[in-house]
Amino acid sequence: MIYGCNLHFQFADGITGILPKQEVEEVRGNLEQTKRYFSKVNQTLQFVVTDVNHEDENQFFLSRLQVGNTVKQWITEDLQEGQIIPGIVRSMKPYGVFVEIAGGVVGLLHIEDISVGRIREPEERFSIGQKIKIMVKSINREQKQVVLTYKELLGTWEENVADIREGQILPGIIREKERNRNGVFIELKPNLVGLAEYQEQLAYGTKVKVFVKKIQKEKKKIKLMIVE
Repeated sequence: MIYGCNLHFQFADGITGILPKQEVEEVRGNLEQTKRYFSKVNQTLQFVVTDVNHEDENQFFLSRLQVGNTVKQWITEDLQEGQIIPGIVRSMKPYGVFVEIAGGVVGLLHIEDISVGRIREPEERFSIGQKIKIMVKSINREQKQVVLTYKELLGTWEENVADIREGQILPGIIREKERNRNGVFIELKPNLVGLAEYQEQLAYGTKVKVFVKKIQKEKKKIKLMIVE
């Protein structure tokens, strides 16, 4: 990258774009902002078309800053808690997932908000670049920060248990063990878990078959027995 020069972009069908040097210089000395422009290999970027080159109708003048300003206004004025919006998984950490929700703005999806079935790593549910629907959990409008949640989109306990009956044998996945070795949580669906008797040899992530002993709808609990 050379400061003081325009950035040129090549799109499909012979269309080209120019990001003016003023926007390039806008990020000088700010590493994080610079990354937004120049560390997007194989990622989708959004621009606002500000003008057309009258000497070449296939060449457009672009702005990335206007995208950011529009998105900031959207977060400040229009975005609402509980709103379901599209997003793209951009990166993952042990504590959660960073999801781009618009124009380079990223919201945080904490790992405990991914599903009722507690997982150890976000990679168990998502992959980089995956397009998902996501719900807005909270908004800090002053700092333009958005916290997201996913488990609300996976159905309620009642919806997930609707097709399960006592006496059924179902597949499950071993999740966390209960404190004091009182039992082990088994994921039947991402948003539905049951409890089976504790067994020391059971390892996290192991696939098992379970017998549904009892469904306690009033307590939203399922008692299971591991059979295989």
